[in-house]
Amino acid sequence: RMPAGFIKTVHHPRFTWGFKTAAGDGVNGRAIPFPRGKLLGGSSSINGHLYVRGQAHDFDTWAQRGNPGWSYGDVLPYFRRAEDRANGADDFHGVGGPQHVSDIHERHPLCEAFIAGAAAMGVPVNPDYNGASQEGVAYYQRTIRSGHRHSAATGYLAPARRRANLTVVTHAAVMGLDLDGRRVVGLRYRRGGAVRQVCAGREVILAAGAIGSPHLLQVSGIGDPAHLADLGVSVRHALAGVGANFQDHYAVRLVHQVTRPVTLNERARGPRLLWEIGRWFMNGSGLLAFSPAHVGAFLRSRDGLAAPDLQFVFTPASYSDGVTGQLQKTPGMAIGVWQMRPESRGFVRAATADPRDPPAIQPNYLTAPEDCRALIDGLRWCRRLMASDALADVRGPETLPGPAVASDDELLDYGRARGATVYHAVSTCRMGDDPMAVVDARLKVHGLDRLRVVDASVMPTMVSANTNAATLMIAEKAADMIVEDWRVGA
Repeated sequence: RMPAGFIKTVHHPRFTWGFKTAAGDGVNGRAIPFPRGKLLGGSSSINGHLYVRGQAHDFDTWAQRGNPGWSYGDVLPYFRRAEDRANGADDFHGVGGPQHVSDIHERHPLCEAFIAGAAAMGVPVNPDYNGASQEGVAYYQRTIRSGHRHSAATGYLAPARRRANLTVVTHAAVMGLDLDGRRVVGLRYRRGGAVRQVCAGREVILAAGAIGSPHLLQVSGIGDPAHLADLGVSVRHALAGVGANFQDHYAVRLVHQVTRPVTLNERARGPRLLWEIGRWFMNGSGLLAFSPAHVGAFLRSRDGLAAPDLQFVFTPASYSDGVTGQLQKTPGMAIGVWQMRPESRGFVRAATADPRDPPAIQPNYLTAPEDCRALIDGLRWCRRLMASDALADVRGPETLPGPAVASDDELLDYGRARGATVYHAVSTCRMGDDPMAVVDARLKVHGLDRLRVVDASVMPTMVSANTNAATLMIAEKAADMIVEDWRVGA
């Protein structure tokens, strides 16, 4: 639960499934590590803590695509209900909810310089990007409480563990759903060497995430008939959209040396690290209570756009390979960018009929021209910001990609070679009323009885944000719908 432990846990085989994407044409044929949480709380127990809801337009678009009840006005009460905002309640924020949300505990001088540089470039300083407007530069809000990670397991599951009607089974893997005609009646899971069965008294709620949910449906015979035939799985229910429409955020980072020993890199070594460990154990403060990104910006890649399409992350530290991992031994700072609403679409497909085998994950990063254009514009903005007068006193040379990478083609080649996922998988069991939709507006699987999907896979389109906050909102709203349907016998 140490926030800075993210850089260790996010790829640790004890805590993640160890997935990789399939090799992608848009990323120079690379297979990119794709961590998914393998512990209570799922990926909320290994993520980077950032609490970002998205833009009102995101959810209005969901409603306009044939999903009544999912407009921003509809979902805002569920965002507020989920939240325990350290700064108190207002029209956009709630208190007393299961998910604690706090502001950063220490404002680093490099972060202050970053904000000043952005402001000098005309970027508004936004005290609350989860409020009336997202656009601007701000310190990130975080799912951290008293210096400790506050995951879905902490906020939701831990209090519920006292309930007599809840049984949690760990060290188990679901093998498949059981169907009686069009009715889902339960599931099978393996624990140790035994396969056991669970029968559903009311309905099955599938919440295995944007990778796990379509995978489990497919090995259960629910999906595209052509794909199931290739697997040798009998078709129990034809549903072409299962695993399709996959979307994710793809980030690329620039790294600069810093001319003075003022970065987090120096605080993470030797006697200073021992001091920081002591601070965290004493009062949950210091280096180890930080999320990986401190400051963010939400900007438009070009004039004429209706809303920001780029998200930035800034850290007063730098990593050896330009992506989250080992901190460099010399002072450094890093800025990353991704397009918030990518047009590239991929898929998640079972690779074999055995649910224990990893699925094929193909995001198709940077295969849409608009995604490539936006990334180039974002990298150029990063360079302008890093060159601002506010950072002049500490700015050293750019080490990644380096000044030799200058043209649009060179920047795009760098992005293809060095970018990585931001862990925001969505839309593989998309909500809607069209032939490729998997669930309806009440999250029930089309054409089946007693099966509902409640996770990020149901998002019709990508939110302009990190996806944890919107996933919790979906779960809050789904909880109401489940109770409503139970009361009327639906």
